[in-house]
Amino acid sequence: MTVSSPNMFLIYVTDVDRATRFYSDLFGMIPQLATPRYVSFEVTPGVLFALWSGHAETMDANAPRFSEVGLMVPGSAAAVDAIHDEWVGKGATVVEAPHDEVFGRTFVVSDPDGNLIRVSPLD
Repeated sequence: MTVSSPNMFLIYVTDVDRATRFYSDLFGMIPQLATPRYVSFEVTPGVLFALWSGHAETMDANAPRFSEVGLMVPGSAAAVDAIHDEWVGKGATVVEAPHDEVFGRTFVVSDPDGNLIRVSPLD
């Protein structure tokens, strides 16, 4: 079997335990595999969302982040706003408040390391 589509999305973090707690709570997921420097969550069979702190000592905590992890949700703008309110209640840092874009309602939060997470409507 040949796999040619991306099937692992890796996020660099400085503290894997803190990031695991953050993403487990935010997404309501339980890690599939947890090691001291690498934790993976199975998003769907064969597709992983993973945290890696293997080179945390070389990370620049102040470096701007440009890539985003995305969560596309079905429903109206109200569904996006409801997730925003839920995540703010969980302590997520809002980078962009809910607003309308050409693709619909959206907002962006960051994890404790400044990695960006965008919520938007399902395409």
